[in-house]
Amino acid sequence: MASEEASRSPSRSRREREGRALRQDKYSVLLPTYNERENLPLIVWLLVKSLSESGINYEIIIIDDGSPDGTRDVAEQLEKIYGSDKILLRPREKKLGLGTAYIHGLKYATGNYIIIMDADLSHHPKFIPEFIRKQKEGNFDIVSGTRYKGNGGVYGWDLKRKIISRGANFMTQILLRPGASDLTGSFRLYRKEVLQKLIEKCVSKGYVFQMEMIVRARQLNYTIGEVPISFVDRVYGESKLGGNEIVSFLKGLLTLFATT
Repeated sequence: MASEEASRSPSRSRREREGRALRQDKYSVLLPTYNERENLPLIVWLLVKSLSESGINYEIIIIDDGSPDGTRDVAEQLEKIYGSDKILLRPREKKLGLGTAYIHGLKYATGNYIIIMDADLSHHPKFIPEFIRKQKEGNFDIVSGTRYKGNGGVYGWDLKRKIISRGANFMTQILLRPGASDLTGSFRLYRKEVLQKLIEKCVSKGYVFQMEMIVRARQLNYTIGEVPISFVDRVYGESKLGGNEIVSFLKGLLTLFATT
């Protein structure tokens, strides 16, 4: 009996240490929104369920950019339902870009780790505990979800969208050699101080912003871990990827290639 108890104790003590670490750390989820009235209640419910069941100390910061569809009204109701200690609505008057949305959200974040993700249900919160485990295992500065490694993948896209995404990722790998398999994804975990430093360095806007974040991280010798994820195309609302965004991406890619 004593030997059985001794054999169990290392595993038990490891779990206890991990549990204490999770309680001590706090994770601030930044959710930039624009016309996500239908998706926002669902993604918040999934976040609360996944993070609460995993014993993770968290807060969700919603940064709405003046959505005309009533997203802000929905966010206000969610703040009442879940409590202002868990849901913080920090809106802006108009659409000002993803990078500035993160800067705005960071001003109110009280966590020492930041999670960024889309509010359109393309990123499932079930992967967040995996991000946290990966970060702890390797003591990484950044953990990025990847669609292009292991059992990661994309669901719900037509062939054209898949070709555009694969082609964009292939071009970035050839030109920038970033040391990460998915540069254009926006489901990531950062140490708070690392995200603040990278945002200070980044000058890109739109879809190029996420790519530049990883490139700058490599320049600054930050460590990056990866977790394979399943990316699912939005159910409600319209994709914000259009011809202008593709042209901007190509311009931004060439700019990064010339300056990094």
